[in-house]
Amino acid sequence: MVDLPGASVGTAILGFFAVLAWRIREGRSPVTLKKVIIPPLGMATGFSMFVIPVFRVPWQWALGAFVIGASVLAYPLIRTSRMTREGDIVMMRRSKAFFGVMVVLALIRLAARKYVNRIVSLEQTAGLFFVLAFGMILSWRISMLLEYRRLTGE
Repeated sequence: MVDLPGASVGTAILGFFAVLAWRIREGRSPVTLKKVIIPPLGMATGFSMFVIPVFRVPWQWALGAFVIGASVLAYPLIRTSRMTREGDIVMMRRSKAFFGVMVVLALIRLAARKYVNRIVSLEQTAGLFFVLAFGMILSWRISMLLEYRRLTGE
């Protein structure tokens, strides 16, 4: 039998490294409107998990997770991500602190997961952390969209 909490942590760590690799690769190509908008739209499909009752949480908890992600956890990402215009293209310029911020955010999520897992089921924890991550990504991407539009005049 598979140790579900251990597998969950392992999957989260693999996901973290995949996101880091993706962000490194993404930073080498020009930013486009599609590249800013598509990640949160794609991620939004994850809300389908709440069709299954075992993943559902009280809406107040989901709202709290979303607000924490959108305000507290998105803030360092917003502060360490900048776009610059280079001729006709826009490039992402991250500070050297960006990857440190990503590591700290991952550690906060792992620490919080241990606490939350004692209170709610593994599935509900997954749902709450999905909503938290969605709030973080959505807020960050809206900030990026506003900056992109400012730089391009769109």
